Amino acid sequence: MVEKFNAVARAGRLRFEAWFSSRTAADRSWKVEEDAWQFPYRYLSRVVVGRRGIGAPLPLLRGEAPDLLVTLHAEPAFLAGWALARARGTRTAVWIEPTFDAWVTRRRWKEGLKRQIFPRLDGVVTTGPDGKAFASRYGMPERRIFYLPYFSSFPQFRSACRTARETRDQRRESLGLRGVTFAYVGRLWSGKGLNYLVDAFALLQRRSESEVSLLLAGDGADEEALRDRCRKLGLENVVFTGFFQRDQLPFLYAAADVFVFPTLGDPFGQVVEEASSCGLPIISSSAAGEIQDRVEEGVTGFIVPPMNSAALFDRMELLAGDSDLRRRMGEAAFRKATPYTSDVWVERFEHAVEQILGMPRAPIAARPAGPN
Repeated sequence: MVEKFNAVARAGRLRFEAWFSSRTAADRSWKVEEDAWQFPYRYLSRVVVGRRGIGAPLPLLRGEAPDLLVTLHAEPAFLAGWALARARGTRTAVWIEPTFDAWVTRRRWKEGLKRQIFPRLDGVVTTGPDGKAFASRYGMPERRIFYLPYFSSFPQFRSACRTARETRDQRRESLGLRGVTFAYVGRLWSGKGLNYLVDAFALLQRRSESEVSLLLAGDGADEEALRDRCRKLGLENVVFTGFFQRDQLPFLYAAADVFVFPTLGDPFGQVVEEASSCGLPIISSSAAGEIQDRVEEGVTGFIVPPMNSAALFDRMELLAGDSDLRRRMGEAAFRKATPYTSDVWVERFEHAVEQILGMPRAPIAARPAGPN
């Protein structure tokens, strides 16, 4: 979100402050560099509830109330913020991305709570049709749902990838990559479907007449389990790179030939746009938010069912054996990669804010949500 908040601050048309529940998370290795932030922010005070520490929205208790609070919705702190904001007469909106059962435990009380809260929101901002369907499922009126493209600095990313391709051969040699290389970038965690990717690659390596490699970039709780799985399967040409900060990722994408995203339930997965921006064909599971809009089946890549090693293998084998298809799909992916700039994101965000503030307030009592 830092890129987005910086863009809003540079535009200078909204007065806003960003509130963060914490500085970082235990399973994330991203650098946090507040010196580069161009917007006002604060870290919320931590309050211990049971065994958990949560960020308490205490700024809502005192001082000038904001006109609008835009928040997430899936944790107690966000719900507390929503309730406090409503009590002070502040409009409320939530940022939504679709969730999947593989990542989220559906509990009856949580589902009921969402059906109570969503119709009482003044607005929802989301990434596309999947997010809209998710919000509508819990009773959010369509007129209060606004799309925001998942902007990131893709033009700069494309430029960096072009530069990185100049040293592709050297990078591949230094990493020990041979033959057609399939890359994954992200957390090394079971929820990303990596066991299925490793199994598909094992079958590919056994059946392929030429060399293939698998590049796994990232860190996470299941790294050792994945390494052990590769050893037990007797795999060669599997490279674990560790975590790379985002400005170094173009060098990894440039060293690869195909990007694979086997996730079991990502709300979005921005790495798909990153890889597309670097001209890689995409193989993604269908369990990623808005993926039908982002990967054009048979044109920029392939979409396969989650938890399906056979389907992954089938598409990996096809691309491994057809350099012309890889080239065509990579070029199409490059053309299709999200063209949104920071200006577009800011304009749409400001439009959503204006519309939410201009609408009649949401009802105090929830109306029954329609059928799922």
